[in-house]
Amino acid sequence: MHEPFELTDAHRERGVTMIERCDWCGDDPLYVAYHDQEWGVPCRYDRALFELMLLEGMQAGLSWLTVLRKREAFRLAFRGFEPEVIARFDTEDRRRLLADAGIIRNRAKIEAAISNARALLALQDQGVRFVDWIWEAVDGRPIQNNWQSLVDVPAFTPASTLLSKRLRKAGFRFVGPTICYAWMQAAGLVNDHLVRCPRHAECAALADT
Repeated sequence: MHEPFELTDAHRERGVTMIERCDWCGDDPLYVAYHDQEWGVPCRYDRALFELMLLEGMQAGLSWLTVLRKREAFRLAFRGFEPEVIARFDTEDRRRLLADAGIIRNRAKIEAAISNARALLALQDQGVRFVDWIWEAVDGRPIQNNWQSLVDVPAFTPASTLLSKRLRKAGFRFVGPTICYAWMQAAGLVNDHLVRCPRHAECAALADT
């Protein structure tokens, strides 16, 4: 069971009658820790933002908990998610990744990760800072949503659709509108914690950081 949280006057003013975590994280300790410490926190570092992009691409068709359980193996296999390193992956690296039982061994997703690293470096060669370029999708400031229920949360939005088109034009792959929106949620470009979740207000307070 989710632990109870204190109901404040601010919550009552918004019609919130119960304070508890977003339903999607369940009771798995790894998932709860991810929800409480990372999901929705504005991410403004190139490498960390790139890591979340690749992991969201790897998650396509699978559960996010599956990816979380393999995250450390991914970090080892993809050399800390350093774009400069991944961009130099060769045939031997591809064989190594496809043989690594600790990660998701999907050839198309692995090729996309390498391609995306190269696309990121191409942006940098043009004098573009990746994190700033991505945050332009929300004008540099997290969108603060006020969802009451998980059924209210969209799978994608006009902003994620535009970001997807922009990324694909720049050579990125596995960045459809739905994947982009999940990425935006994870990286805090949008605050999609439910209003009854204590992390909603905490992430909102980080908007200017």
